[in-house]
Amino acid sequence: MIGSRYSLAVTAISLFLSSTTHAFSPSHTRTALSSSSRLYSTIEEAAPVVNGEDTETGNKNVDQIKDTSRDKVMTFAYDMSMEPKYEKPTYPGTGNGLSGDEGEYDIIVIGSGMGGLACSALSAKYGSKVLCLESHIKVGGSAHTFSRMHEGGKYSFEVGPSIFEGLDRPSLNPLRMIFDILEETMPVKTYKGLGYWTPEGYWRFPIGNKEGFEKLLMDQCGEDGPKAIAEWQALRERLRTLGGSTTAVALLNLRQDAGFLATTAGSLPFVLTHPDVFGDLSLTFDDLSKTVDEFVTVPFLRNFIDTMCIFCGFPAKGAMTAHLLYILERFFEETAAFSVPIGGTCELGNTLQRGLEKFGGKLQLNAHVDEILMENGRAVGVRLKNGNVVKARKAVVSNATPFDTVKLMPPSDDEPKKLTKWRNDLGTLPRHGAISHLFLAIDATDLDLSHIQDPAHLVIQDWDRSMQDSQNLCSFFIPSILDKSLCPEGKHVIHVYSSGGEPYEPWEKLTPGSEEYEEYKKERVECLFRAVENAIPDVRDRVEFTIIGSPLAHEAFLRRDRGTYGMAWAAGSSAPQSGILGSVLPFPFPNLKTPVDGLLRCGDSCFPGIGTPSAAASGAIAANTMHHVDSHLKLLSEASKKDPLYKFLDAGIMGQVYKPLVQGFTPSPELRTDQFVAGAGVAPVDYTATDPNVSERVDLKK
Repeated sequence: MIGSRYSLAVTAISLFLSSTTHAFSPSHTRTALSSSSRLYSTIEEAAPVVNGEDTETGNKNVDQIKDTSRDKVMTFAYDMSMEPKYEKPTYPGTGNGLSGDEGEYDIIVIGSGMGGLACSALSAKYGSKVLCLESHIKVGGSAHTFSRMHEGGKYSFEVGPSIFEGLDRPSLNPLRMIFDILEETMPVKTYKGLGYWTPEGYWRFPIGNKEGFEKLLMDQCGEDGPKAIAEWQALRERLRTLGGSTTAVALLNLRQDAGFLATTAGSLPFVLTHPDVFGDLSLTFDDLSKTVDEFVTVPFLRNFIDTMCIFCGFPAKGAMTAHLLYILERFFEETAAFSVPIGGTCELGNTLQRGLEKFGGKLQLNAHVDEILMENGRAVGVRLKNGNVVKARKAVVSNATPFDTVKLMPPSDDEPKKLTKWRNDLGTLPRHGAISHLFLAIDATDLDLSHIQDPAHLVIQDWDRSMQDSQNLCSFFIPSILDKSLCPEGKHVIHVYSSGGEPYEPWEKLTPGSEEYEEYKKERVECLFRAVENAIPDVRDRVEFTIIGSPLAHEAFLRRDRGTYGMAWAAGSSAPQSGILGSVLPFPFPNLKTPVDGLLRCGDSCFPGIGTPSAAASGAIAANTMHHVDSHLKLLSEASKKDPLYKFLDAGIMGQVYKPLVQGFTPSPELRTDQFVAGAGVAPVDYTATDPNVSERVDLKK
């Protein structure tokens, strides 16, 4: 779903950044390559890493980028057991992780990305006493903005997502829905198109304009224009019922227990009038390319569909059909628009934080979690890096990646076999590659950008190469076109970033700050510089300063294991640990529930996947799952009254009909504790009444 892209602030690192013009320098040690092992962009001389592969012939992670033809699906794998003591590198200035107090809460959430913040804020609104712990000194996870001072002026750069739809008004975007439920607002500026720089030249996808899109097809497809329009309409018609279901039940209606029968009951009229939705249910999670291949033959249209999917990590081959449904239904409505958050994407996290604290929740920054604590097979809290222990009476929720989560649960000799298998499955899941960044501050004197119209752009060098190839597809974003607060007058800030297909091993062998590292950075981001030159030919002459963010920087700055773009289980089959749903449908995500009682997950490695709206939705599903179905139904009813568009959220009379049948199973038994057994399953538990620190709850609202 667009509006997703690793939304990534760190004002505190401005002083650190001001000391280095061309590089971030993560604080950790790497072994430098000798000059005889110098790396090239082809990686042909890269020394292999032991990773279940023959060390003399290399490994699949590096070898696969030697052939990045269009039909290749690129994923990366690492054996977590090879390095159980691997410690994530971090930047000086982004926090040492040594803060965080002892205490006891109903729910502890690890990580303040979109999933963690959404889970925390909604759980607080439900009435739970919530603590969200963040290793960094700023909230937001990948939704980050960092600032740099230069010649007395402040320049703010995005580190992650740049293309958001549906944040300017009530919409089907789950992130906007959560803002509205929390009664929080976030100012934005809007624009109505996405620029493309392709081998055929520049063209623009006009959002919110059905006729404009059909004109684009006619202009770009020549004599195949009418055929392209007919194929597009045929694809939309084939997916019309599934697309319609997005306004019959929302992601915020979902929960992972029997209570979903009540909270989704409002969709019953749609189901009764569209019985074919059951036949298409498996298609929702299946490989989109199967349907595209059935209806679409015109190359331009196939290319366009692939670019719409790539924001979720895969082109049509590997992407869920669900990823296209929102686009088909929403992007051609007249009110559709892309948004630039005023003040930077950090405002996404700031908005959720306000909602969390308004309902009594607490956020602790610079508080790194070292371990998830267990007693009798149950998650009961966490141990912080500073040694303090924080107890969770109800549940612990990890918003960290699966690769980071498993490191928080060191193996023990007496642990259940299902826990061992879960840890091994999650630790070895395929992932997308890393990301390279180029940040540019430029002089905009006499610079005319009227020819590009929009701040967000995609650049594709070769349609015959994989869109996952970091040297083939990239994006650049000039938010200062709309948000003048991001840099001094007469300047612009530009963020350029590669697709998530950069192999980590070549970088892993370099020492930040070394000559080899600096040269390799320049080599790998040259394609990013050339991308911007499409729109601003003299951009290099206009540069005030540049910052190159390598995959090592991406990892260290955002606490993302090996700088990964995220988990990469291609659609078409069920991922390991995908739960009951995975046994009957091709569900390409691990379950948000775990084999450990009282431990859940959320974030972009859970359904519905990568991107800020998707990650926020996963956090909402986790919050719903931890609370009684009656509380969930009341929240949906309240939300449905906030805008006519949200009316469908209310489960209505059918929800009340189903509630007596399912309330005894909500929350599910593994999320109940002795302290809260009374009333659990019959009616919502009043956590405040059983909380000996009621006064502390009140203080948390201050």
